[in-house]
Amino acid sequence: MNRLFRSSAVTWAIGYVLLGLAALVAFAFTLLYSWNVTVADSRAEILRDDAQRLTEVFRRQGVDGLTAFINTRIGMQIAAERILLLTDAGHRRLAGNLGAWPEGIPERPGPDPVLLNVNGRPTRAVLVTETLGDGYHLLVGRDMAAWKPLERRFAYGLSAAVVFLLGFGVAGGVLIRRELLAKVDNIRQTVSAIMQGNLRSRLPVRNSGDELDTLSRTINGMLDHIEHLIRGISGVSNSIAHDLRTPLAELRSRLEGLSLTRPSATETFAEIEGAVADVDRVIRIFNALLRLAELDTGARRSGFVRVDAASVTAEVVEFYEPAAELKGASFSFHKSGDVTISGDPVLLAQAVSNLIDNSLKYVGEAGAIDVHVGRRADGAVEIAVADDGPGISDTDRPNAVERFFRGDASRGSPGVGLGLSIVDAVARLHGGVLQLTDNQPGLRAQMVLPAAPGAT
Repeated sequence: MNRLFRSSAVTWAIGYVLLGLAALVAFAFTLLYSWNVTVADSRAEILRDDAQRLTEVFRRQGVDGLTAFINTRIGMQIAAERILLLTDAGHRRLAGNLGAWPEGIPERPGPDPVLLNVNGRPTRAVLVTETLGDGYHLLVGRDMAAWKPLERRFAYGLSAAVVFLLGFGVAGGVLIRRELLAKVDNIRQTVSAIMQGNLRSRLPVRNSGDELDTLSRTINGMLDHIEHLIRGISGVSNSIAHDLRTPLAELRSRLEGLSLTRPSATETFAEIEGAVADVDRVIRIFNALLRLAELDTGARRSGFVRVDAASVTAEVVEFYEPAAELKGASFSFHKSGDVTISGDPVLLAQAVSNLIDNSLKYVGEAGAIDVHVGRRADGAVEIAVADDGPGISDTDRPNAVERFFRGDASRGSPGVGLGLSIVDAVARLHGGVLQLTDNQPGLRAQMVLPAAPGAT
C-alpha cells in the first residue's frame, strides 16, 4: 500500500482528482447561488401575484368576499402550502390559516423569510404583506419547504458526481500506474541488458507519437551514441597500443644502439633526429585523440559564429596548392550559392584540411582533386572533396570514420587513422554528417551541414 501511494502516477491521479473536486465545488457553489437567487425571485413574484389577486378580490367584493375567498382557498390546498391571513385594523384575525398576526412583521410589501407556527407546526416561510382599504391587513406567504425536494435532488446529484469523480480518478490512477510501470519495466530491462554487456538492446517503439514514445526514441538515440562511444573506446586501447608500439620500439632501438655502439657525432645526431621524429609521431597521436575528446564533449559549440564556408575552404585550398603542384596533381575549387553556416571556422578549416590531405596522400601523379562548396536542393551546405585515387572499398567504407581504422589502400602510407574520425566529429558537432561515396574512380568525401538561419 505504501508503495502504491509512493507511485508518481497515483500522486498525479490524486492531484487531478482533487483539482476536479475543487472545480466541481466551485461550480456547485456558483450553481447554488444562481439557484437561490432564481428561486427567491420566483417566490417573490408568485407571492406578489397572489397578493395582487387577493387585493383585487377585496376591491371588488369587499371584506366579506375576500374572507370567503381565503377560506375556500385554504380548504382546497395542501396543509400549510400557502399561508394566508386577513385581519382588521387592530390585527384581529378575520380569515386564514394563521391564528394571529405574527409579531415583528413589518407592514410593508416585500418577501420576508420568518419562522411561523402554522397549525401547531413550526414553518419557515416567505411572506408578503399588503395594507388594504379601511385599515385591513393581508398577509400572503409560502412554505419554503416546498422547494426542499429540488434542493435534495441537487445535493444527491452533486454527491453522485463526487463519488463518480473519485471512482474514476482512482481507477484512472491505477490504469496509468500500470501503464507507466510497464514502460519503466521496459526501461529497466533494457538498462539491465546493457549493463550485462548487450549494447544492442533498445526500448520498444510503438510509433504512436505520444510522449512516452518520444521518450523511448530519445533514449534509444542516446543508447546509440553510447554504444558508438563504447565501441570506439574498446577499440582505441588496442589501436593506441599498436600505433604507439612501433614508434616507441624504434625510439628504444635507436637509443639502445647509441648506447651500445657509441657511433660518431654525425651518426649520433642522425639517430637523435630519428628519435625526435618518433616522439613527434607519438605527440601527433595524442593531439588527435585530445582533439577528438574535445569534439565529443561539444565544448566548442558555445563559440559558434556565422561563417562563410566558401571563404574558409578557399584559404585551405590556397594553402595546399603548392603541395598539389609539387605532386603534379590537378587542383580545382569552385563554389555556388550562399554557403553561410553557424560554426567554428578553425574546426571547419581543420576538417577540410584533413580531407584535402587524404586526397593528396592517395592520389597519383597527374591525378585530379576537385573541391566544391555549395547549397544542396534541400537547403543544406555541402563541402565536398573528390579525387581519382584508389578510394575506399565498399567493405571498408562503413568503418572508415572509426578511430585508428586503416583500410587496405592505406596500409603502407603514413598516418594513424584519425583524419576521417576528426572530420566526422566536426561534422556531427555542427549538426551535420560526413558522407563517403564512390567517385568512380576515387573517393568523394562531403560534409553536409545545416545552413545558418536566414541564409538564402
